[in-house]
Amino acid sequence: MGIPKRQREIEGRHAYVDGIRYVMPINSWEASAMIAAFPCDYDAAAALLPDAYVHPFRYFRRALLVVTVIDYRQTDIGSYIEYSIAIACTKGRDKAPPLLPALFMKSFGTGQFVVDLPVSSEVSVKGGRGIWGMPKHQANLDFKTGRSWVSSQYNLDGRMVSRFDVRRPKKVWAPVNMGATNYCQFRGMIYRSFIYFKGKAGVHLMHPDSARFILGDHPNADPIRALEHRPTPLFAAFIPDVQGVLDDYFDCWFVTPNDLPEKPLGAGLEVTYPLGYSEDWLKPPQRDATFDLDKE
Repeated sequence: MGIPKRQREIEGRHAYVDGIRYVMPINSWEASAMIAAFPCDYDAAAALLPDAYVHPFRYFRRALLVVTVIDYRQTDIGSYIEYSIAIACTKGRDKAPPLLPALFMKSFGTGQFVVDLPVSSEVSVKGGRGIWGMPKHQANLDFKTGRSWVSSQYNLDGRMVSRFDVRRPKKVWAPVNMGATNYCQFRGMIYRSFIYFKGKAGVHLMHPDSARFILGDHPNADPIRALEHRPTPLFAAFIPDVQGVLDDYFDCWFVTPNDLPEKPLGAGLEVTYPLGYSEDWLKPPQRDATFDLDKE
């Protein structure tokens, strides 16, 4: 799936949205990324998704926990790290059949529902959440590349939420030229946005110890812990040099539970309007000194 025609047509034009300036398309020129998908408990995954025509992707009798970390080094809003914790999902009134949505992604609306999305900078929170409805918030993040491992840790309030490690593949050869669909909840609605990536990846398929997703003791880790993800990922990949385009087009619809909600369905505009435009990062997380990125 290539970049949409409209994004190519508006190249070089300007946008000024919520006080943030963009030169179109909204892209990143220099970045690295790592991703892995871990089989997890289906019912626990379904409990994290709202009543809004989204359902966990069915990997046989399980769901998939998808962890993606991108080190954006050059963008319109400066450099920042984005640490995504998500559930692979489909869109529709009914649950999709197992596996088939991986082949017919457009027909089933295959994508990921983003559960948590910490980022490094305040301006990334303001734009990502205020415009595209992404559950961004500022946290202590890092992105480290060693000879054997690529690793990113997510801390909040001085405590570890999670650490994500991907073993560096021996070869980076697989071409990546694809789009991805993100589903996010904000203001009592589901936002669906689209991003496109291009680069070359090194990939592990169902390989033990190819990736690790370790949860800490911060309360933000508790909903993810309930997923009981398996330690061996379905796949893991490292993309040392990736270019990305975030589509300025998105759509949204109401979350519609059967029962009358007693309180607002998640965060609203009150969490975005006080934010500023700082590109400064919080301090990197305190790490376990025993973990050696260069050790096999």
